[in-house]
Amino acid sequence: MGTVDKARNKADELSGKAKEKVGKATDDKDKQREGKADQVKSNLKDAGEKVKDAFRD
Repeated sequence: MGTVDKARNKADELSGKAKEKVGKATDDKDKQREGKADQVKSNLKDAGEKVKDAFRD
């Protein structure tokens, strides 16, 4: 996996966690769901990169 892609995925995951926490603190269910969705999206991208790496080898 490229270092840049890995860093972007981690940044997206951390951003999602922050949104989720802000949503919990402000009782904003939409923000919580958005944060969880961002985390899932980041995890899927990370998994896709790992699959690509497996086929490159």
